[in-house]
Amino acid sequence: MGAASTPPTEQARSIFTELGYTVSGNGTELRAERKWRVVRVTAVAEPEETPDSGDLRCFVTWKRHAEALRERLLDEKPDYDWAIIGVDDTGDYEVIHPTVGPTPIP
Repeated sequence: MGAASTPPTEQARSIFTELGYTVSGNGTELRAERKWRVVRVTAVAEPEETPDSGDLRCFVTWKRHAEALRERLLDEKPDYDWAIIGVDDTGDYEVIHPTVGPTPIP
């Protein structure tokens, strides 16, 4: 099981690479690019603070924290489009959008 204090950085990089994005950056802040789209990817262990700016943002966190992060973002109403990817230790993940709950990805 992934440690609660360790952000799922490698999972974030792997997911976006599998989706055809070129991923750059180190640590918990990544940049995923494909065609004209640039997504700021933030890997977080337990949601504490959310960034103030950006155009397209995706937060990658452990599944057990994904819904709490969704609620926080809905309350904060940041000025950017966002989604959340909740991952588990087996590599399975689900995508959560602001207006739609979890969507499991096989």
